[in-house]
Amino acid sequence: MTLPRHYQGQTCALSRAMEVVGERWTLLIVRDAFLGVRRFADFAGHLGIPRAVLTDRLAVLTGAGVLDRVPADGRRAVYVLTPKGVRLWPVVRSLSLWGEEHQPAPGGPRRVYLHADDGEPVTPDGRCTGCGAVVGAADLLVAPGPGLAPPSEDDDPVTAALHQPHRLLTPLPLTKGSPA
Repeated sequence: MTLPRHYQGQTCALSRAMEVVGERWTLLIVRDAFLGVRRFADFAGHLGIPRAVLTDRLAVLTGAGVLDRVPADGRRAVYVLTPKGVRLWPVVRSLSLWGEEHQPAPGGPRRVYLHADDGEPVTPDGRCTGCGAVVGAADLLVAPGPGLAPPSEDDDPVTAALHQPHRLLTPLPLTKGSPA
């Protein structure tokens, strides 16, 4: 039985937010959009999500104004975070930090976040350890952390690209047969 998307009788802000981002896979799609994933096939390949579920989640996120579907090359569209979607960064980062603390991966975090301006680590509260600035998502560099497995020839294009430091919110330089 499929659970309803709406929280009947709940009118608080949290229940309204959960109606948009609370379903399985949704925050992982948003996380991947921050990492630079843009194309449907790349979301599907990296997440291992059923295509019908991905189609539904992308429709909800675009309908809610979190993602925008924009033409890319005449044949295909890509998905990009809207300003409303970018406002989810503190949520995505906080949940990731909670997972690192309470459900840690062997070897440490898979990804670390650095201030793009000076390459210094960013604290959990979003401050650069070097210059002290509050660093927004657009000014973050995501880099491999100690818990990221070494590259493998079986990696999907997104996983392969994430083995190199990359600025958040910019398209990933995908390879290995991924469409440009």
